[in-house]
Amino acid sequence: MPTKIIDQILLFGDSITQGAWEEGGFAQRLAHVYARKLDVINRGLSGYNSEWAMPVFEQIIPKKGALGPKIKLLTIWLGANDACLDPSPQRVNRCISNLKQMISMIQSPNSEYYSPETRIILLTPPPFSESAREANLAARDPPIALDRTSENTRKYADAVIELGKELNVPVLDVYAPIWEATDNGDPKKLETYLYDGLHLSKEGYTVVYDLLIRAIETKYPELHYDALPMDFPGWKDLDWKNPRATIN
Repeated sequence: MPTKIIDQILLFGDSITQGAWEEGGFAQRLAHVYARKLDVINRGLSGYNSEWAMPVFEQIIPKKGALGPKIKLLTIWLGANDACLDPSPQRVNRCISNLKQMISMIQSPNSEYYSPETRIILLTPPPFSESAREANLAARDPPIALDRTSENTRKYADAVIELGKELNVPVLDVYAPIWEATDNGDPKKLETYLYDGLHLSKEGYTVVYDLLIRAIETKYPELHYDALPMDFPGWKDLDWKNPRATIN
């Protein structure tokens, strides 16, 4: 009997994606609603910028014609580390061109990674709390100077939005709703959404999850969990006297 293959949702990004397995994280919640429909794969890479992420992307995306599960939905969430300031090694000015290359790898018929069935959603960096991040870094041994600013992070968020418009790829603007909910980035109110000034709390991930499900529902309704069949019969649909025959 051949191995049963279940297609995938692939979450690609930095630590904010990696942390999405935490309690209340959007990866955890996706895995729940897509159980027995699509497997949720988290490929978040803590500390990575888009330049360092590129060779990983080339290794985890199946090549055209490869056997195995298909990536039905791909989220790409990079830019928070690219937005670091000099002299941070994480800073890179090629974030948008790198994102564009990743999208082209999936969408270009000439690409060895071409996958016309893969739907893509970009996410912007969330807001950033300078005061909370500065306190977090100052408490380390040895202390580290503040490595990014809210203003620069916003520029990267805006650039991702513009890229989405240019390429007709849906974008989750994670920045705006959190910024607005905190009265334009009030540091005290940002603590609700960012537990250390940079990484999302359960409340922050709730914003992301709600945005993502809404985007799937409106942009890719065929991939909404309510539109997908369940793998393997439900237990009530089994022939209880001969279950193997029903399942096979």
